[in-house]
Amino acid sequence: MSDVTTAAPCYHCGNPVPAGAPWSITLDDHAHPLCCPGCEAVAHAIVDGGLESYYRYRTELPERPDEHQAAKADTWSVFDDPGLQAQFVHPDGDEGNVKATLAIEGITCAACAWLIEHRLNALTGIATSAVNLTHHRLRVSWDPQQLKLSQLLAELAAIGYEAQPYEPDQAQARLQHEERMNVRRLIIAAVGMMQVMMFSIPIYVSGPGEISEDFYALFHWLSFALATPVVFFSAQPFFRNALRDLRTGVLGMDVPVSLAIGGAYLASSYAVLFDVGEVYFDSVTMFTFFLLFGRYVESRARRRSGHSGNALSGVLPISATRLESDGSERILPASELTPGDRVLIKPGHGVPADGIIEEGESSLDESMLTGEYLPVTRRVGDRITGGSQNMENPLVIRVTHAGRDARVAGIVDLTDRAFASRPRLAQMAARMAHLFVLRLLVVTACVTIAWWFIDPSRMLWVLLSVLVVTCPCALALATPAALAAGHGQLRKRGVLITRADAMETLSNVTRVIFDKTGTLTRGEMHLTQTQPFGELTAEHARAIAAALEAHSEHPIARAFRPFRDATLQAKDIHSHTGQGLEGSLNGARWRLGKPRFAIDSAMDSTIDSTEDDVIAAPAKGQWLLLSENGAPRAWFGLHDGVRDDAAATIKALQTLGLSVELLSGDTEDAVESLADQLNIAIWHAGTSPEGKLARMKELQAAGETVAMIGDGINDVPVLAGADVAIAMNGATDLARTRADAVLLSPRLMRIFEAIEISRATRRIMRQNMIWSVCYNFSALPLAAMGLVPPWLAAIGMSLSSLVVVGNALRLSRWRPQPAPTLDTSTPVAA
Repeated sequence: MSDVTTAAPCYHCGNPVPAGAPWSITLDDHAHPLCCPGCEAVAHAIVDGGLESYYRYRTELPERPDEHQAAKADTWSVFDDPGLQAQFVHPDGDEGNVKATLAIEGITCAACAWLIEHRLNALTGIATSAVNLTHHRLRVSWDPQQLKLSQLLAELAAIGYEAQPYEPDQAQARLQHEERMNVRRLIIAAVGMMQVMMFSIPIYVSGPGEISEDFYALFHWLSFALATPVVFFSAQPFFRNALRDLRTGVLGMDVPVSLAIGGAYLASSYAVLFDVGEVYFDSVTMFTFFLLFGRYVESRARRRSGHSGNALSGVLPISATRLESDGSERILPASELTPGDRVLIKPGHGVPADGIIEEGESSLDESMLTGEYLPVTRRVGDRITGGSQNMENPLVIRVTHAGRDARVAGIVDLTDRAFASRPRLAQMAARMAHLFVLRLLVVTACVTIAWWFIDPSRMLWVLLSVLVVTCPCALALATPAALAAGHGQLRKRGVLITRADAMETLSNVTRVIFDKTGTLTRGEMHLTQTQPFGELTAEHARAIAAALEAHSEHPIARAFRPFRDATLQAKDIHSHTGQGLEGSLNGARWRLGKPRFAIDSAMDSTIDSTEDDVIAAPAKGQWLLLSENGAPRAWFGLHDGVRDDAAATIKALQTLGLSVELLSGDTEDAVESLADQLNIAIWHAGTSPEGKLARMKELQAAGETVAMIGDGINDVPVLAGADVAIAMNGATDLARTRADAVLLSPRLMRIFEAIEISRATRRIMRQNMIWSVCYNFSALPLAAMGLVPPWLAAIGMSLSSLVVVGNALRLSRWRPQPAPTLDTSTPVAA
């Protein structure tokens, strides 16, 4: 049973408030505690700006700013380099101002946008600043003579928002342009359809002689004018794709679609111009709108919500401190490093390139690359990897691989190869569509020839009826309509699908593989037990340990932050790499760390950390010893907490008949312990990114359909190689862009719900496909015999599409089945 008490939460960010903290904010005549001066400044800025409703109606706490940001403050000066600014800073007007677009991290709501704009607009030299909430970007214009870009970036960092240049590549720019054009086409088609229907309905419902010939002609000419931009602008992708299909010899759905739209438009135009035959502009516009809408919702569902630009920008630091030959330091972009450069890495800074340590010894956080949440000790001669975080002491490294040659870039390349080998179900669907369309065109040609001999005057209209009534509109909408409804249901449940084929693949999954750190666990160290010796109380022991860890960036230090006492201040703190901390407090020398270090007054850096501890820890797990002048005073038990719903999720997946596996780069003891807690029979520890991908390929070769859930850079290759990849809500940008789905909340049970929704979506898709095929085969003989006029064919085609869409909308009323309950007699350890 834990004896740890919980401190009051900060009203702004939710973090525990240290004992005796003087900071607070008054709202609605109540004083609310705050944890630090930064939260106090931001909270007062929000309330004083008239946005106190932000606190009343917010649904979740804001994201905590990067704890290493303060250490990065001196690196912003690299952006004052004119050569670097030339890539993204551009002139703005004739007044000497310049402008830039910045990608902003940490924006959660409109209050964040207001705070950023309010803070920047108060700076001397800022002309304008505007935050785009949708894409988390800031467009700012300033006078470079009065304000440096580094000052602007440092100001954003000071209020908790990290910024970097937004540099979309050409592919991203093309995607954005295409998306804007699709929206415009859809709007034109919708307006055209509504207006043409308005002119067509009176003609359909009126009796003989109720509308004069002049009004008939007027309505037809107006319909012609409105349908023309729909055909030549909105329907342009159908014609372009049909031409591509004809050139390649692989017929897709766009071939009959183009023939139907083009044929009906030309025939109707001929009828208007020469006053001969029927006019069916309403069918043309309606048909175009339905297809465009289906494709639009499909593309919106699969559109990624991650950041654009260089995928490595969020992994490697943006700048580095290079040591020149004369011993001086020069801050430069990390992309300019070359092998052989000597680089200084200060505590709290990221490693900008792969290299070998030449001076210094420190602990490095390599969790983003290896999956291990505890830092590892690196000494002179050891190799370190770009993307790691230096936790304790300064290091000097000799660069061996930088930029695209770094190991992180190798992981990205491994990811691309995994993508290239991924099976694509779309190829099989395209072959089926080719056969369907080919047979449809052959049948249409045969019907046309037959009517040439039966009644040439009716041949054109029978041809149009056959094309329209059998046009695969419902067949084309069957899959995207169901996918769109399924995507919407998943979005409500906190799961964002980013690839079109992920839904179907997820419904066929036979095995679910979890990463450990940050996926099944929270990825954070927590203090779970305190066992003091003698008269020292547990509360006072935790306060002393928190004072020693007050200035450390080590993950273990974060476990003690809730127990800070503002009245206790440790002095002369020294960090012993891989061993612990020591400092002076109340006239005594205190140590916190490994047992041998804590009680050995003669301890130095030469101690082998693998030697047996002088005294045994109370139990298995991660334990630290607190000592006073060499005498033990308290044991502290630490644990990386399991997510609250991890056990329930594992059991729920197993009840679906799925195999569950744990694949982690963490140590064997930690992985085995977690697997036992969560009843996972198959687990693998100490696995590298290459090893994870090899395991994935082994399972796929055995016929398994595998879903992978992960969050770190070390999971990126296996995420890309999985049949369906799911990234956690706190995953890195690189992991998100390589995933087929992203959890928008930390609840693992959403994975169970996603599989159930995908299976329901698959059933709806099959029903829609069966209906579409049955409708086409039933309507084709009637149209071929001349029993279905074009207007009735258009109505039949529209009704078949509405049936498909209506069936798909049933997914919006889907409710999850109750998850299986856990056996409370064997609770999972926290």
